[in-house]
Amino acid sequence: MHMPRHTNSAQLALFEPSARALHGAPKTEKAAKKPEKVPSYLKDHRKRLRSRFLIGGAEPFPDYELLELILFRMHRNGDVKPTARLLIDTFGDLNSVLAAPIERLQEVKGIGPETAFDLKLIEAVSHRMTQTKVLKREVISSWNALLEYCRASMAHRDTEQFRIFFLDRKNVLIADEMQAKGTVDHVPVYPREIIKRAFALNASALILVHNHPSGDPTPSQADITMTQDIVAACDAVGIAVHDHLIIGKSREVSFKSEGYL
Repeated sequence: MHMPRHTNSAQLALFEPSARALHGAPKTEKAAKKPEKVPSYLKDHRKRLRSRFLIGGAEPFPDYELLELILFRMHRNGDVKPTARLLIDTFGDLNSVLAAPIERLQEVKGIGPETAFDLKLIEAVSHRMTQTKVLKREVISSWNALLEYCRASMAHRDTEQFRIFFLDRKNVLIADEMQAKGTVDHVPVYPREIIKRAFALNASALILVHNHPSGDPTPSQADITMTQDIVAACDAVGIAVHDHLIIGKSREVSFKSEGYL
C-alpha cells in the first residue's frame, strides 16, 4: 500500500501531546522565575554594620545607619540604605522618624504598612522605657530623667500635646497622662477636668507639660494665661502646680525658672 510522503496538519496535531510529554514544553514557554539572590556586596554591607554595632555600640552611628539596622530586620533582602536616607531627609532625624504619624510614614517610598507599624512599635517601647525611670519616683531626685522622658515623647511631635504629671504628698510621680491633643499651635485645656482627674488620683500637686511643634519653646501669651487659670483653679482646692514645662525641638522652658510661677 502506498503511504503519502507528507502528513497533513490534522494528523500532526494527534502527535503533539505525546511529543510534549517526551521532549518537554517548547522553548518559547517562559520558565518560572527563581527567587533573586541578595548580591554579595549587600550581604557584606549588612555584616559590617552589625559588627560595628556589636563592637562599638550605637554612639558612633549616624541616624540613617541606625535606621538601616532597624530596616534590616523588616526587609531581609535588598538595599535599604536609600529608604533610610529618604526617611531622614523627609523627617529630619531619627526621633522625628519614629514620632511621625503612621500615615505619613507610609507616604515614603519603601515604607509599607508593616514597616510603619514596626517603627511605631519601637517608638512606643522607647517611651515606655524612659517613662519607667520616672514613674513611682520622687520628682526632685529624678528631674533629669523626667526631662529626658518629656523630650523623647513630645519634642518631635507635629501637633501640640498637653500632659500632666500627678504627684502625691511626697512629690512622688503617681501618674502621667495626656489630657489633650491639638493642632500645630493650639491645644484645648480645661482646668475643671484637670482638677477632677487630680481628685480621682488623690494627687496633691501637678506638673504641666506641653510641646511647641514649631520648635521654639518660648511661652505665648495664651500659654501664660492658660497656666494662670489652671493655677488659680488648683489653688482654690489646695492642689499645687509645681511647674509648667514647654518642650521645644532642642530645649525646654520652665515657667518656674523663668518667673511665670
